[in-house]
Amino acid sequence: MIKDLVAVVLAGGEGRRLSPLTRDRAKPAVPFAGQYRIIDFSLSNCLNSHIRKIIVLTQYKSGSASRHLAAGWSIFNPELGEFIYEIPPQMRVGEKWYQGTADAIYQNLYSLEVIKPKHVLILAGDHVYKMDYGRMLDFHKASRAALTISAITVTKTEATGFGVIEVDANQRVIGFQEKPRVPKTIPGHPDQAYASMGVYIFDFELLRELLIKDAANPESSHDFGNDIIPELYPQAPVYAYPFGRDKTTRDAAYWRDVGTIDAFWEANIDLAGVDPHFNLYDNDWPIRTYQAQVPPAKFVFANEKEKRVGRALDSLVCNGVIISGGLAIDSVLSPGVRINSFSRVEKSILMHRVEIGRHCRIRKTIIDKEVYVPPGTEIGYDLEKDRKRFPVSEGGVVVVPKGTVF
Repeated sequence: MIKDLVAVVLAGGEGRRLSPLTRDRAKPAVPFAGQYRIIDFSLSNCLNSHIRKIIVLTQYKSGSASRHLAAGWSIFNPELGEFIYEIPPQMRVGEKWYQGTADAIYQNLYSLEVIKPKHVLILAGDHVYKMDYGRMLDFHKASRAALTISAITVTKTEATGFGVIEVDANQRVIGFQEKPRVPKTIPGHPDQAYASMGVYIFDFELLRELLIKDAANPESSHDFGNDIIPELYPQAPVYAYPFGRDKTTRDAAYWRDVGTIDAFWEANIDLAGVDPHFNLYDNDWPIRTYQAQVPPAKFVFANEKEKRVGRALDSLVCNGVIISGGLAIDSVLSPGVRINSFSRVEKSILMHRVEIGRHCRIRKTIIDKEVYVPPGTEIGYDLEKDRKRFPVSEGGVVVVPKGTVF
């Protein structure tokens, strides 16, 4: 276990662009890849990096995240110095909710001071990736950095939507731009730029000083990207850690912010493919989650004459799924899903306990939890008709919200 570091996971994101999936839950608690929640990936990275001191800061509609953390992540032993604490806003230093990423940490300085870590790892709880934070910590120590920022390589065009890091030949940060129109590029690579992943390692004492100073500044937005980093790098050693630099697997450089419906749908459907970019089946890097006690998946009826055959092709199928004479293609079927006879589900994401009645046709659709789709329903074939009933993304993904009654 890495003993001199505490991980702080920011898990209070509202996730407006992912609505209506975030109507009843925070973005980190949105189900992903059938049986996981988005926050499971950051937490699993901690576990696989031997980090067992974790604080999760929740805020927006935190009930779903709280239940998931209690059910799936109560695995640490305080007697061994391990813990995972969920901390909602406590109004300890005022009467405001978290005003920004830096303010969220500032409002919880008391908890960090009690622990007395040497280093603090700050993470977002709403990204999908694999990363050994221990290697980043080694880089931080070897560089004698005050702050290390994990940086992902993106195209110059993509960089306009990120915080862009400018570095010298030694990876020291010499510039930082928040969503610039003309991004600074990587030395020797004029078409590429370093984008901040929102993953930081600070020396705790310095972090404490910075946050106290920032909290007293009425002009600050109390955000790491907008305020803390631009003020720090000119006066202290700040380094960029190249994400994926120690490539040992194909998905070592995979990082997704599934913050829109289209990005969320694409990342899920890719996982159901024959050769996905992200490997869920990596025994060396298991992804932990809460597993409900449900029966195995079952495929029933094999009546070719009546075209009543329970099948799933190029799909993720979780425990508790029953495909009863229906067909799923290029889809993600979460625990407890049922697809009844003569129905076809294609390029869709069905969340927990969704039931598809007989003779339905569902295409390029996300159906949130516990929705019953009555027999003969068609979704995804006539988007103009669908828009009268459901949200439809720019990419043509139909979303059936939780609680929908047809």
